[in-house]
Amino acid sequence: MDQGGWYDTKDKFKPFKKIVDTVLVSAMGPPGGGRTFVTTRILRHLSLISLADFDDDSLTRIFGTILDWYFKKGNFNPDV
Repeated sequence: MDQGGWYDTKDKFKPFKKIVDTVLVSAMGPPGGGRTFVTTRILRHLSLISLADFDDDSLTRIFGTILDWYFKKGNFNPDV
């Protein structure tokens, strides 16, 4: 996928299939609990993004701020 396509062993005349305008997105959790370790041979093809877990106070503040903004913007009844 990072070479611009894949080789097709069934088509002898055009073995390389070029892939354009495609984005591959995947997600995974840390190894353990049934999830296996991912090798560096696979990981070298990907850009890794890692997020730390938030504590409850942080999540409450983040989503509370978003909901407060949404309810004020939507002119909801103050009881809501």
